Amino acid sequence: MGLSKRLEDNLEVMRERLGEGISFDVIVRQIVVGGKRAALIFLDGMVKDVVATSVIRSLQSASTEAVRPNAVEKLLGHVIPFMEVSVVETLNEAIDQVLAGPMILLIDGERSAIILDLREYPVRSIEEPDLERVTRGSREGFVETLVFNTALIRRRLRDPNLRFRMHTVGTRTKTDVVIAYIEGVVDPDLLDRVQRKVLSAGDDALPLGAKSLEEYISDAPASPVPTVRFTERPDVAVAHLLEGHVLVIVDTTPMVMILPATLWHFTQHAEEFFQTPTAGSYLRGVRILGMLVALLLTPTWLALVRSKSHLPEWLSWLGPQESYLLPLWLQFLLLEFGVDLIRMALIHTPNALATSLGIVGAILLGELAIEVGLFVPETILFTSLAVLGYFATPSIEFGLAVRLGRYILLILAAVWALPGLAVGLLAIFTYLSLLKSQGVPYLWPLIPLDSRALFSLLFRHPVPSVRGRKARHVIKDPQP
Repeated sequence: MGLSKRLEDNLEVMRERLGEGISFDVIVRQIVVGGKRAALIFLDGMVKDVVATSVIRSLQSASTEAVRPNAVEKLLGHVIPFMEVSVVETLNEAIDQVLAGPMILLIDGERSAIILDLREYPVRSIEEPDLERVTRGSREGFVETLVFNTALIRRRLRDPNLRFRMHTVGTRTKTDVVIAYIEGVVDPDLLDRVQRKVLSAGDDALPLGAKSLEEYISDAPASPVPTVRFTERPDVAVAHLLEGHVLVIVDTTPMVMILPATLWHFTQHAEEFFQTPTAGSYLRGVRILGMLVALLLTPTWLALVRSKSHLPEWLSWLGPQESYLLPLWLQFLLLEFGVDLIRMALIHTPNALATSLGIVGAILLGELAIEVGLFVPETILFTSLAVLGYFATPSIEFGLAVRLGRYILLILAAVWALPGLAVGLLAIFTYLSLLKSQGVPYLWPLIPLDSRALFSLLFRHPVPSVRGRKARHVIKDPQP
């Protein structure tokens, strides 16, 4: 619906659509600009009072000649001193702009309106992400404001081919979503695929920001294994852009999505790249070993104990040395449940009480549980090691997938011992080999095998020796 030349008609529609008089934060300020009636419409809290006053003062100082003829063009060229301005010609566009935060200027006798982007969101200061801390390196992390996040990326990547493509997603939330990539480096097919999936969410709402959008973008949204990687660090995001990845940045979300993301991307942490190559390779090896411990330690021990009569003599020491009341498989499941319960309680507990709660949980699952005969020391020891391996996983989503995999393997080992464990591992491997992230095999570069890329993912190489990027998709400007 186009704008009317009559100011009253435009105001009537916008007041009704925006709920002016019902919603306290909708501000309509009528003024006179160069002898013409006009109105400013904006949301309280999005534009500061001092800025709104400055706009009104600038407009009221305009002469009659400044608005006749073609008031919009003359005001933009001679009166309005602000940088981010644009023009809209439909009521729907005008309403969407007001709801997004900018101020709109309607002028009697004009079929277009001026958008003044003077919004200032409530913002959180830039600080180091809690989940991706490093001993060296930048302390900056993404925040909830989209333009700040793009600025953090621009600061680190001054490439004229860096592109930020904006989309508005969601019929109700109208969330700003940016697709970031380096033109000439990214695979065009990957870019088109990601853009189509982002736009496919246009008829729905994104109340949870990036997490809501993730389920539209993911190749397997119901998969327990994540196919989208999140990061809160600008340096990590830039490193992936240089490798040919695509970033999806969602307003109100302090993290960005990295696409595609294979299994090996979830084994990397920024800390490895702020240490020497040897130390970084060691840290990466420890982290991968910790993830294997988190997945395999308790199911393997349980399967071996259940098959003890078939084991060679040198493994006869396996198994609990004390009598126990509960079956070992039930002990493991109860311990896993207890650890998850403590973890959830710590997340929802104030910091002042979190330490005390952790101590209480350790006592309940430790000495007291052994003294009353519920658990044997071995089950507590191996569960503790598995939990440490889980916390060594850089990604929360992938860590939870590892935990779910461990539960499945524990149940199979409890029922069928070693054959059950073998069947479970084969099923997990088969599932991962069939899974894809934006068309890229999830186990690449292991399946299909790319030995050079696999070696570079398993070991941290010196920066000067890195030749070519590790991305799966086609790179149009490979390094020499």
